[in-house]
Amino acid sequence: MVAVAAGTFTVVTSEMLPVGLLTPIGGALEVSEGTAGLTLTVTGLVGAFSAPLVTSAVGRLDRRVVLCSLMLLLALANVLAAWSPNFAVMMVARVLIGVGMGGVWSLAGGLGVRLVPARSVGPATSMIFSGIAIASVLGVPAGVYIGELAGWREAFLAIAGLALVVTVAMAVLLPPLPAERAVALGGVLRLFGDPRVASGLAVVALLVTGHFAAYTYVRPVLEDVSGVRDSTIGTLLLVYGIAGIAGNFLVGARVGRSVRGVLVVISAALAASVLLVPLLGLSVAGAAILLVVWGLAYGGVSVSTQTWLALAAPQAREGVTSLFVGVFNGAIALGAFAGGRAADGPGIEAVLWLGGALALGALLVSALGRAPSPVAAVAPQE
Repeated sequence: MVAVAAGTFTVVTSEMLPVGLLTPIGGALEVSEGTAGLTLTVTGLVGAFSAPLVTSAVGRLDRRVVLCSLMLLLALANVLAAWSPNFAVMMVARVLIGVGMGGVWSLAGGLGVRLVPARSVGPATSMIFSGIAIASVLGVPAGVYIGELAGWREAFLAIAGLALVVTVAMAVLLPPLPAERAVALGGVLRLFGDPRVASGLAVVALLVTGHFAAYTYVRPVLEDVSGVRDSTIGTLLLVYGIAGIAGNFLVGARVGRSVRGVLVVISAALAASVLLVPLLGLSVAGAAILLVVWGLAYGGVSVSTQTWLALAAPQAREGVTSLFVGVFNGAIALGAFAGGRAADGPGIEAVLWLGGALALGALLVSALGRAPSPVAAVAPQE
């Protein structure tokens, strides 16, 4: 379980790495910050398509072999990103990272039930997704610190090394994992017809798009809006990351009681923290407080939305997970792209208004959409 969680941590960290490095990447490859944001857009978009496609394409292949192969691809792609002499090569590397990330994330999500006794499936699945949540909030400050100490290229090399270590760990520690059944693409897509699944995916799309419309450009926001110095940005993002981990575990402890209520609170907190930056985040202290609230809110997004979808379709765990990963990463791509257009157009504050508006949309869907019933959903698994 630790090896699988390390795998999800590594793939999502690889995806998030450019967020805290946009300024040096853009400078070295001679592109604007908005264009540099495409490194996240392309990876998210490829991950969105690769998640359901890889899940269907691997058929009945042993999942251990597939996971190790995808992790090795991830390592090589990060090495290519570190070497990239121009933006075109960087984009090729980010496409390959998207393939590896989408495949690993979608396959790993359904492994908890196969690796532990039935009584431990819940905690095991939470461990797998804690790798995603922790990477979402700590991957960015980790990249910033490595970038400050050694350079942005070395940050990509560091995550490539981690991917290799995780590949070896999976090969040694995981048992053979032959596919239980082939996952047909048509069956996966039919899950969209379930209103509970559709509502959950809509919340994912709105929350994640809004978050990344703003968070992809958090470094220039902190520099231009809050007046934060380069040397302080890594510390502030680390504070955000710690708050995000706390949010993940706080939400994990309560989400089973009322997934709708938890997502309403998350959406409201995320909207408020983003929208208030131009008003209350004009100093380092103000920015730090809002980043803590932002981190607490976003730290609970992956576990709460995945819980919503797992309860909505307990009989199609691997299929609904691939949809979750696809929509999640499509939303990352859309958010980074829309935020880049806002940053290069109206200005950097516009990314905050855009992100806040989308979070308010998630609030409405969370409150009014069709939510799953925990009791009815859990019974078939027991």
